[in-house]
Amino acid sequence: MNNIRLDISKAKIFLKEGVFESYGPRAMAALKAVEDGTRAGNDFLGWVNLPSSLTPEFLADIKAEAQLLRENCEVIVVAGIGGSYLGSRAVIEAMSNSFQWLTNKGENPTILFAGNNIGEDYLAELCEFLKDKTFGVINISKSGTTTETALAFRLLRKQCEEQRGKEMARKVIVAITDAKKGAARITADQEGYKSYIIPNNVGGRFSVLTPVGLLPIACAGLDIEQLVAGAKAMEEATSTNIPFDKNISAQYAAIRNAIYMDLGKKIEILANFQPKLHFIAEWWKQLYGESEGKDQKGIFPASVDFTTDLHSMGQWIQDGERSIFETVLSVETTKHSVLFPHDDENLDGLNFLEGKRVDEVNKMAELGTQLAHVDGGVPNIRIIVPEISEYYLGQIIYFFEKACGISGYILDVNPFNQPGVEAYKKNMFALLNKPGYEAESKAIQERLANKK
Repeated sequence: MNNIRLDISKAKIFLKEGVFESYGPRAMAALKAVEDGTRAGNDFLGWVNLPSSLTPEFLADIKAEAQLLRENCEVIVVAGIGGSYLGSRAVIEAMSNSFQWLTNKGENPTILFAGNNIGEDYLAELCEFLKDKTFGVINISKSGTTTETALAFRLLRKQCEEQRGKEMARKVIVAITDAKKGAARITADQEGYKSYIIPNNVGGRFSVLTPVGLLPIACAGLDIEQLVAGAKAMEEATSTNIPFDKNISAQYAAIRNAIYMDLGKKIEILANFQPKLHFIAEWWKQLYGESEGKDQKGIFPASVDFTTDLHSMGQWIQDGERSIFETVLSVETTKHSVLFPHDDENLDGLNFLEGKRVDEVNKMAELGTQLAHVDGGVPNIRIIVPEISEYYLGQIIYFFEKACGISGYILDVNPFNQPGVEAYKKNMFALLNKPGYEAESKAIQERLANKK
């Protein structure tokens, strides 16, 4: 099978001659550091060789547990936040029928997501929806104390036990958590839930190919073996054995840093012309935002869905401040074929498109957009994906992960920690008077009083 490809020709033209190539040695040195574990964050590099280390026996166990849930549940709720849900949701949304949740005929359970917000209405409406459903829960949390996920799991566990009985609840509740410690581990052991381990050396945003992502994806009826095979192919294609001029992860890391450092472009917009890839972009935003946004550095990751957002964000991208560059996920082949129909009255003036495939029109919109944005001063990177399938989604995931590690080291930050995400939690807990936060609570109250 072919691999995804990278086209940086419409980005290099904005750089002075030789600039991109000068980043090659830095990118390859960073890649070597990722693979050898010689720089900051080296205790979180378990994802690097993950695809090639997954055994058939491990995948068979995941598939068997998924089948048990599929046989006993109309609905499966995945409780998790950030990397604990974004990767699986990205793959499931990309591969599923866009209207499956409305037209589900029992072939696959409906996969829903909770624990990724503190929305009271969302949780109330979810619990109401589940009242007449046979449902199960996949609870994904390393600590078991993350507020959003712990709250959702409390509600879902109670409702599942009340509706289905404690014995069946034990059968359809699965914990994906730490191997030895934490509230979720204690609960799983006490209740006898089937459990899977989140590897200590794999951070959440890099965890799609662990049980965190694989179990929900398998529950949706998707081929996790092909997902892993695609990631394994990309692991090989982006290793230090592959030179810079053929290594697309190293090239992507290099070009985005050249644009950032040499041109001063501080915002990267990930665009796609396939609505099914919306959550791939959401996962990508977390991956790069949490990995690179440190020490007052980092490219800001944003995303748009084209052609939809050409009618909203298109004006800004075309004529706004020139602080952006664009990376486009370009899918070569669609699953379905729809022809533009004839209309006798032709009031919309579109009969000139009669007989053309809708995707042909979409491809011309993509090319026209690229030409317009490049003319408007927006460097354009293009990632060519042969088709949307488990195999190529596995490639996309690993390609971006490897490039993220390389890019973070070029930027001279630790791409595998996230110290900044704790700041809001401390304030929130202090405002809610959580035990142990008395000093912080007092300081915040004084701060708020002084503002008045």
